[in-house]
Amino acid sequence: MDKYDVLIVGAGAAGLMCAIEAGKRGRRVLLLDHANKPGKKILMSGGGRCNFTNLHISPDKYISHNSHFCKSALSRYTQWDFIDLVKHYKIPFHEKTLGQLFCDYKSKDILDMLLNECHQVGVSLFLNTTIHNIENSHQNHFKIFTTRGDFHCESLVIASGGLSIPTMGASPFGYKIAEQFGLNVWPTRAGLVPFTLQPNDKEKLSVLSGISIESEISYAKTTFHENILFTHRGLSGPGILQISSYWQYGKEVEINLLPNFDIFESLLSYQKSEPNKLLKSILTLWFPKRMVEVFFDESILNTKLAHIGFQEFKNISNKIHAWSVKPNGTEGYRTAEVTLGGVNCDELSSKTMEVNHVQGLYFIGEVVDVTGWLGGYNFQWAWSSGWAAGQVV
Repeated sequence: MDKYDVLIVGAGAAGLMCAIEAGKRGRRVLLLDHANKPGKKILMSGGGRCNFTNLHISPDKYISHNSHFCKSALSRYTQWDFIDLVKHYKIPFHEKTLGQLFCDYKSKDILDMLLNECHQVGVSLFLNTTIHNIENSHQNHFKIFTTRGDFHCESLVIASGGLSIPTMGASPFGYKIAEQFGLNVWPTRAGLVPFTLQPNDKEKLSVLSGISIESEISYAKTTFHENILFTHRGLSGPGILQISSYWQYGKEVEINLLPNFDIFESLLSYQKSEPNKLLKSILTLWFPKRMVEVFFDESILNTKLAHIGFQEFKNISNKIHAWSVKPNGTEGYRTAEVTLGGVNCDELSSKTMEVNHVQGLYFIGEVVDVTGWLGGYNFQWAWSSGWAAGQVV
């Protein structure tokens, strides 16, 4: 049975970072992954340019049943630390929007950087490896039985990710290991995911497929000001993905299709200055023609402004500034960027990511009940939580 100081399950963002940090401390590290390549999510992220972190990282941009848990790791390994590493490798990058940092060229630059760091500190990487069983011996050491042989380690790190994008190899492995060792796991669901629509809405809005519009999307007390995208299945775009992580099934979301603008006052003004203009010609100043035709009846659209009453303008304003939509559901893990829920943070040390009642067992990254906003926040959680565990494993 091969012996290692540290065995890490999952060669994604969190696992690679943990391996690097443990290797720097002179630990003998083995990374195992069932996939044929490491860092598959890194490679496909950000449209192939890897949105590797965000300038505006803060704990309030993360969702968890324990809102304080992420603070320690995020404060000790920050976005600036990862940016320094990227700069050290002279990887060109840029801010796209809202603090989101992307590679200028390709995601592979980030993965190559991490793999090079692993190589420099002697990390071993076994791919195409399936784990059959994990046992905890009496000395708080672990035995791992795999298709590549059996291994023994002092520290076992689970960095196997969540359930999102199963075509990339996502599986419930990490949650099953957590349950095997008696940890509580919060129910999981898809996050940062497009909405599907009720049949009537889908039929009505499908003709708008491809239209993207800057909006303000709200659910409960949470609001995002980003674009939404009409699709042939429902609603997508950054604003929809963001609010989907907060949305609860059966509830409505409210969308302001023209934020930072008062359409009611503007329509009254046009009524005075151009009373003979048709409502349609005014609304198409702000919206695509086919969108206007879907949202409003033809009879009112072909009415002159002079013949439209105060209350009708109010109704038009409400439909635009407070469009209420009740999603039918989401597209699920198939297209979700992250998994909400996971290993209960109360079971772990926020400083080390070690399980409180199982010495030497750690959980990091997406498998833990910490989910960030769209825009590099989840990668930063992977870097930070991986780094935190890497200091002690």
